[in-house]
Amino acid sequence: MKTRSHMTLMLSFMVNAVIFGTGAIIVLSIESLRAYAPYLLPAVIVAAFIATPIVSWWMAPRLRLQNNSD
Repeated sequence: MKTRSHMTLMLSFMVNAVIFGTGAIIVLSIESLRAYAPYLLPAVIVAAFIATPIVSWWMAPRLRLQNNSD
């Protein structure tokens, strides 16, 4: 595997937790959305699983060390 693939795999766990946590907090903290929580929380889970590889793949090269020797 390439370095980017390894980094993407390692990042995916953290990115998934952040995306799901953000969506869950939004659904549970807004009073009008709380009534639809049994339907919206599974949608948040699916959206997090779909967005995780995309965000992780985008972030991986940006986290690599840039060796700028001046």
